[in-house]
Amino acid sequence: MGQLYLASFGSSEWVILGLWFVAVAAPIVSSYRNKTPVALGISVGLLLGYIVQYAYVILVSQYGFDIKFVWYDFWLMPSRVDSVAHFPTLFTSGFLHSMNDVVHVLGNVLVIALVGIPLEQRLGTKRFTVIYVAGLLGGSVAWVLFNSDSGTPAWGASGAAYGLLGAYLSGWPRDEIPFPLILIRPWPVTVIALFYFGFELIRAFNAVGLGGYSSVAHMAHIGGFVLAYALVPLIAKGGPYPLGIVDGGPKGFGSSRAGFEQMKSSMVDLSAIKDPWTEIGLEVPKELREPLRKLNEAGDEAETRIAWMEHIAEAGVCPVCLAPLGMVERRTGPQLQCSKEPKHLSWPKKG
Repeated sequence: MGQLYLASFGSSEWVILGLWFVAVAAPIVSSYRNKTPVALGISVGLLLGYIVQYAYVILVSQYGFDIKFVWYDFWLMPSRVDSVAHFPTLFTSGFLHSMNDVVHVLGNVLVIALVGIPLEQRLGTKRFTVIYVAGLLGGSVAWVLFNSDSGTPAWGASGAAYGLLGAYLSGWPRDEIPFPLILIRPWPVTVIALFYFGFELIRAFNAVGLGGYSSVAHMAHIGGFVLAYALVPLIAKGGPYPLGIVDGGPKGFGSSRAGFEQMKSSMVDLSAIKDPWTEIGLEVPKELREPLRKLNEAGDEAETRIAWMEHIAEAGVCPVCLAPLGMVERRTGPQLQCSKEPKHLSWPKKG
């Protein structure tokens, strides 16, 4: 079981395999170099890789090319994972898709792009990459454990895609992100993630619990979701955003000009209220005195208020429990918030 099909490749097979590797890897490498979302690079890489796979099918079926099956050593077959030579298939299978199921690859790309990009903003690129790989491997391992004797190949990025859903649900369940769920509109992550996960549990029960059959690796989806969900509290620790912070999503409400103008019309007059430290009888920390003064002087514009509050959140801690602060964008203006317990500090409050 440890022998690799690659050993019998000719020049044609190596050319096709090389094109596929470049198609998948180039967008991901480019995203790291240019500091653009890696989630977008992965989405583009999966699409381009699928195009190469489909071109292979055309060469074989339409033009009679006599080419060995190129990806045999890269898809996941549980019965051969007992060989060290096939351990990499736990990972490589996540960058391949069935060439007869374009809906599968488009569905995965949709989730990875629409869920992955805002999640990457929450986690940061390095932490996002770890979570993505965890979801991918969690799905592969779950599939192997539940189908250890199977010689049926499995491939696809669904384990990773479901891992992103599980990670987002674990970390920032109240974020709202645009997603085509019934209607194309912003939906809470809780709704999106639990819809996908619940639907998958039902399909897995029908396929396995009732003795049915499905060509879809439901246990891989569940495995990716569960592992990423469990790992987020550990991996996100010390990241750009505290877990559970409620600000409507990483882009916030004020990302457009209209949003800024509406926010400005509803903002609290800071000159008429006390700062959070003075309000509870504490001395304002020395490093925050000047930022708070600037906030009061120039905080009548939404953009300026957001900028100074972000600075204060980075430099200060909660006066009650000393937890890190976060800056939360709301329709009534930005707020400083305790990352551990919002009841400790949510300032300013709408009167």
